[in-house]
Amino acid sequence: MPPHPHRPPALAWQVFRGSDVVRQGLATRHQLRGSSWIRLRHDVYADARLDRDHALACRAAALRLPPEAVIAGPSAAYLHGVEHAAGFDDDVHVLVPKACRVDSRRRLRVHLLGAADAPSLPPVTNRRDGIELRRTDPTSAAWETAVWLDPLRAVPIVDSLLAGGLTTQAALSTVGTANADRPGGRRARWVFGLADPGAQSPPESQLRVRLVLGGLPRPVTRQPIRVAGGLVLHPDLAWPEFRVALEYDGRWHSDPQQLHRDRRRLNLLVGAGWLVLHVTSRRLHGEFPAVLSEVRAALIGRGWRR
Repeated sequence: MPPHPHRPPALAWQVFRGSDVVRQGLATRHQLRGSSWIRLRHDVYADARLDRDHALACRAAALRLPPEAVIAGPSAAYLHGVEHAAGFDDDVHVLVPKACRVDSRRRLRVHLLGAADAPSLPPVTNRRDGIELRRTDPTSAAWETAVWLDPLRAVPIVDSLLAGGLTTQAALSTVGTANADRPGGRRARWVFGLADPGAQSPPESQLRVRLVLGGLPRPVTRQPIRVAGGLVLHPDLAWPEFRVALEYDGRWHSDPQQLHRDRRRLNLLVGAGWLVLHVTSRRLHGEFPAVLSEVRAALIGRGWRR
């Protein structure tokens, strides 16, 4: 039988060091194994009612990090509001000075200050339930993300930072130019050059990146197209020169009302002389070579030459 649930008021909704609460007499080791708590890391526990998201993972990591450590990259982007930047089970990325002697371990990715970090504004700091969460500013988080992550993961995060007004393309250009010769600088500038605040979702960002990596010209996001009746439509991706548009159909597009609206949009775009292709989530992730061939053929058919 599991231990009987035990949750002292002082620990409700908290993240804490197990050794501290045992020493203070708030709980025993036996009680910490009960259903009231979740073990997050060695000697780090939390109220099991807390949302299991990346913020919780960051709070747990911060309890065992030196005060000089700063949450960075995709983890900082998450704390700035980009929810798809990281999940509960993803690594927490941190920057630490070399003198701190902190090593990467399971679900903690340590980066040394000076290795590939861009000069940043002072870290943004807030406290949650007594735990200080220092994180790099959004522009620095974008730089770190672009250097550390694969472009298919990095570009959607940078897109969201831009779309949310947390950074600007001018700020990214300044950071990219100033750090062009640093490790990862070329890669970061490529990611920044491809980033676009017009992206409506991470899958749309991934689709755009994969098309460009596949050798196609870069599409325009949310291109305004005037159709019959003076209505202006904005397809997800478009190549205006060739009048080819590409729509990403996520799961919500299967709703009957949304399907009706999609078909009406399709008819209006076709009536305006556009060739419109559709990509579903299943095809993006499972049949992308075929998607790439179809888009390439459409562009060639409309006059594109490599």
